[in-house]
Amino acid sequence: MSAPIEETNLDPIDSFTPINLPDCYTKIAEIAFYKAESRDFEPGHEFDDWIEAEREFIETVTKNTPH
Repeated sequence: MSAPIEETNLDPIDSFTPINLPDCYTKIAEIAFYKAESRDFEPGHEFDDWIEAEREFIETVTKNTPH
């Protein structure tokens, strides 16, 4: 007697693993760091770096998230 055939779940939503907030903040901080580094850490741009890093991170996650 053969083993039963397992069903394969092809629904991308079921296979999607969300990113938890600490991981998000770590990645955003990393992106912001590299932005600051590219300016030789010139002061006064920290907020703008963070906001731009958030935008880039969200854009990347949105592109790679199944809809």
